[in-house]
Amino acid sequence: MTRHFLDLADLSGDALAAILDDALTSKAARGGKPKGLADENASLGGHTLAMLFEKNSTRTRTSFDMGIRQLGGSSMVLESGTMQLGRGETIADTARVLSRYVDAIMIRTDNHDKLLELAEHATVPVINGLTDRSHPCQIMADMQTVLERLNRLAGTKWAWLGDGNNVLTSIIEAGSILKFDVHVACPESLLPDPEVVTAARQRGGTVEITRNPMAAVADADVVVTDTWISMGQKGGDAKLAALEPFQVTQEVMAGAKGDAIFLHCLPAHRGEEVTSEVIDGPQSAIWDEAENRLHAQKAILRWCFGKIG
Repeated sequence: MTRHFLDLADLSGDALAAILDDALTSKAARGGKPKGLADENASLGGHTLAMLFEKNSTRTRTSFDMGIRQLGGSSMVLESGTMQLGRGETIADTARVLSRYVDAIMIRTDNHDKLLELAEHATVPVINGLTDRSHPCQIMADMQTVLERLNRLAGTKWAWLGDGNNVLTSIIEAGSILKFDVHVACPESLLPDPEVVTAARQRGGTVEITRNPMAAVADADVVVTDTWISMGQKGGDAKLAALEPFQVTQEVMAGAKGDAIFLHCLPAHRGEEVTSEVIDGPQSAIWDEAENRLHAQKAILRWCFGKIG
């Protein structure tokens, strides 16, 4: 059976734990090796990853590219605007064709349905590199960072301030599976997907939603936010005004635990969703978080090919 990595809710707790353990082990094994040098076991030697982009990317593109190289494989970048996909060829036909050329496909797209259709018709693993609904690869890196800094996930409290967006969807799904609590502070107009929240609660997860940022961060272990205006979004001025009370400031961080860490998937807009004092301060773990995209991506690839879990 082909292993797709589409949403965290599709995976068991054991599978997520195996991916995280592999990411931590792989990172430790790299030591100070040159980044272009393959891992000793080169476990995906001979494999090729196609990376299909319909949206801009820095971290996803670079970390997947370097990740497959360190695993002994290779990658190719495909941009929909330069493919027949951009001229009307169907997702289904694209999936069938790419499956004859490459060993796995990573897609970053604006429409979650395209990801699902690609996976339905591909005969090789398909990985969600971000959609308008979710961002599971990012949250694997976030959880790896929390394990490194706090040495635990279960029982921790995560506070999310801002838009109830795709990143939050994956955090809520992860929390309900790996048993950490998610407290969301957001405007009434930007709530998380109610179906995602309901499903998480049905799995036994704790998801609390408030309009009060200080209530959300009280005794939190992790404080997370994201850019307020994502790529291609319209209506920026109204959204910025609604989100202004949810900026992560030093005062907000002071409401969390003393050893709480701050996470942001980047790119950041200092002075909007977070102040410079926080994102560049001692509680910020964003550079480890960004690096861990590489290690988490490698573990996801290894899971897709049945090397772990």
